[in-house]
Amino acid sequence: MNRDSNTYTFIYASGLVIVVAAILSIAAIGLKPFQDKNVRVAKKTDILKSVGIASTATDAEAKYEQFVKDTYIVNAKGAKVDGEAFDVDLAEELKKDLDMRQLPVYVCALADGSTKYILPVRGKGLWGPVWGYIAVNDDKNTIYGATFGHKGETPGLGAEIEKEDFQVQFKDKKILKDGAVTFAVAKGGAKPGDDYAVDAISGGTITSKGVEAMLNDCLSAYSAFLKK
Repeated sequence: MNRDSNTYTFIYASGLVIVVAAILSIAAIGLKPFQDKNVRVAKKTDILKSVGIASTATDAEAKYEQFVKDTYIVNAKGAKVDGEAFDVDLAEELKKDLDMRQLPVYVCALADGSTKYILPVRGKGLWGPVWGYIAVNDDKNTIYGATFGHKGETPGLGAEIEKEDFQVQFKDKKILKDGAVTFAVAKGGAKPGDDYAVDAISGGTITSKGVEAMLNDCLSAYSAFLKK
């Protein structure tokens, strides 16, 4: 075949594309189990972090098994339903009507004998999704700890939601006020003694409001569970 012909160029390019696509597909299939494991480990690390337990990729799964004593799913009425809490995709659940959502609950027993209930939350920041876990005491109203993550918030501004200085504010705050979830991430700072607000991030107003909306929307779905 004439190597200077258009036919040769087309066949050569097509063959090259097919070979590269095949290699990439094989690599993706081979790496998927490792990617899935990394996602599971990262999720367990965040769950543990919400109750102040530090973990690494090496020990996160062992610590999760040690401290997380129970997991289950509840509905908007606070009743348990069938399913595995860890496998619930919260992004998909938030697309459903409230009465159709599956709401995961993780029950953690700490070394001091106390029980914490860990609830996942998810919402929208300035540039993409934000998410986190809220741990509450056994009164199901007082926040014990919180951790947040994001996909693409601005470093030094909205991305500060993943920093300890922002997250530590949530400890000992309350969720339910007169039976309803009323929480604020207050621009300009929360008022002294306000049990239902934390300081917003300076320069990160939209992300802060995204966190506020996320907490109110997601935790409201747990209202019946929290009141029981």
